[in-house]
Formats: sequence, structure tokens, C-alpha cells
Amino acid sequence: PVLRLLEAQLQDQRREHEEEMEALKKQVDAMQEEVGKQQQAFLQTLQLSPEVQVEFGLQQEITRLTNENLDLKELLEKLEKNEKKLKKQLKIYMKKVQDFEASQTMVPAERPHDHNMQVAVQRKEKDFQGMLEYYKEDEPLLIRNLIT
Repeated sequence: PVLRLLEAQLQDQRREHEEEMEALKKQVDAMQEEVGKQQQAFLQTLQLSPEVQVEFGLQQEITRLTNENLDLKELLEKLEKNEKKLKKQLKIYMKKVQDFEASQTMVPAERPHDHNMQVAVQRKEKDFQGMLEYYKEDEPLLIRNLIT
């Protein structure tokens, strides 16, 4: 069984290797064809007069620059779209922060009132016998209420 498993793995590797070789051969053939076309174009341009060679070279450079410009334009549009999206998100988050800060400024003003209400409710519900239970952070509030 181990020998069969190893043979199967070897055959799989051989098949993968052959498929890779075929793909690489196709790539080499395509590249050779492209090089042949470029060589023919080069030989044809060499047969042209120097003025036409310069014009042909300029045309090729213009084509290359035009393609590069189109790519850059596309990239710019994509970046501008992303910038708009990020600005919208920033506005949303700034609004959330402002709302949160506004709620935080309201909460401390309401908190002492809420504690007074809690203390009042506790007095009604509990029967105190000389001991008072409170949280350490409520101590200043308790002292202030005792003084007033």
C-alpha cells in the first residue's frame, strides 16, 4: 500500500510537471513570436529614411505616453472617489463624536440630581438604624448634602 501511494504521488507530480512545462513552452513560443514581430518592425524602420524613423519613434512615444496618461487618469479618478468616501465617513464620525461629547456634558449635570433621587428613594424604602452605606466616589456629594 505504501509503495502504491508513493507511485501515485510520483505520477501526480510528473503530471503537474508536464502541465507546467507545456504552459512554459506556450509562453516561450508567444514571446518568440512577439520578438519576431518587433524585429520585423525594427528592420522596416531601418529601411525608412531618417526623417520617417524619427517620426515613427515619436509616434510610438506618443502612443506610450497616451496609454500612460489614461492609466494615470483612471488611478486619479479612483483616488478621488476614495477621498470622497473617506470624507463622508469622517463627517459621520465627527458627528458621532460631537453627539457623544454633548451627551457626556449633559450626564454630569444630571448625575447629582439622579443620586439625590436615589438617596431619597432609598430613605423611603429602607428603615435606617444609625448606619449609612455609600460608595466612596459619592462621598463629596454626601458631605455636601449633609452640610446643606
